[in-house]
Amino acid sequence: MLQVQLEIRPDPAEVGRARRWARSRLAVSGIEADEPLAETLILLVSELVTNAVVHTGRPAVLRLSLPSPVAGPTAGERAVAEAVATVRLEVLDASARPPRPRCADGDDTNGRGLALVDGLADRWGWSGEGAGKRIWCEVDRCSATAAAAVTCDSAPAMYGDLAFEVV
Repeated sequence: MLQVQLEIRPDPAEVGRARRWARSRLAVSGIEADEPLAETLILLVSELVTNAVVHTGRPAVLRLSLPSPVAGPTAGERAVAEAVATVRLEVLDASARPPRPRCADGDDTNGRGLALVDGLADRWGWSGEGAGKRIWCEVDRCSATAAAAVTCDSAPAMYGDLAFEVV
């Protein structure tokens, strides 16, 4: 697991910088820019960093916990490890005010951020953190290549610490 973080200034221009930074870190961990996972994560970064900047007006920290690039003994084992990898994204800010989902009406340009997070993330939540809070979400990686390798008759599959072959 690779953990990286970026300090965010209370400036709306920081949202774009956070997206660019996250894209580069995803690439280092082996998550390609054109993967649906990368696109989902960048949207989640955008939403959570925007919320921190706009609603707190204070500095924040963006933290990513990424799977390390996988180098297993066989292609099947590498594919299985990639299939079960989870990416965790956290934004820590200095406001103790809890996140509050809002209901946006038709043409409203605000109020959909947490609904997007809820719809895109596999899990999300928040907790108090010192004088502020931590909002987090997780997305499970499930690439088509990895899924195919898991079900392929010739590729070994893994269950816990055990490896077995599908027959």
